[in-house]
Amino acid sequence: MPGMKIDKANPQGGKVLGEYLTRMNAELDEINKQFLEDEFFQDDEDLQEKLESYKKTFIEYDIDKSGDLNIMDIKYMMEKLGQAKTHLELKKMITEVDTTSTGAINYTDFIKMMLGPKSSVLKLILLFEEKMKSKETPKGLPPKKDLSMLP
Repeated sequence: MPGMKIDKANPQGGKVLGEYLTRMNAELDEINKQFLEDEFFQDDEDLQEKLESYKKTFIEYDIDKSGDLNIMDIKYMMEKLGQAKTHLELKKMITEVDTTSTGAINYTDFIKMMLGPKSSVLKLILLFEEKMKSKETPKGLPPKKDLSMLP
């Protein structure tokens, strides 16, 4: 996202960070709109929900808020998902997806990777993580048991 940079000298962000994130969300929504209007993706079920989910994931892992996922963002993502990778593996994963040859994955590349037919390592890991996330875990205290409940 050219032209969208955060002032690194102001680590607290505040109002400036809020304005930046609002602009970033608007730009990502515009890209989502382009995918919604693209005939190639019209057959995809729940396209709107998928795009919103992918936008949320992209923003979550864009640690430096640069507008693209660089090698450190991907490293953080893999470590958070319990799939730590070497520097060379991360570079290969980025190269598989990066169509602009910038060494980073922009939002358009990210969406094409997630919606497209090609299976990249990064896509498979993210889809696996998404499936694992959907399981509900019981909340609250477990039910009390007494001796009469034992077999």
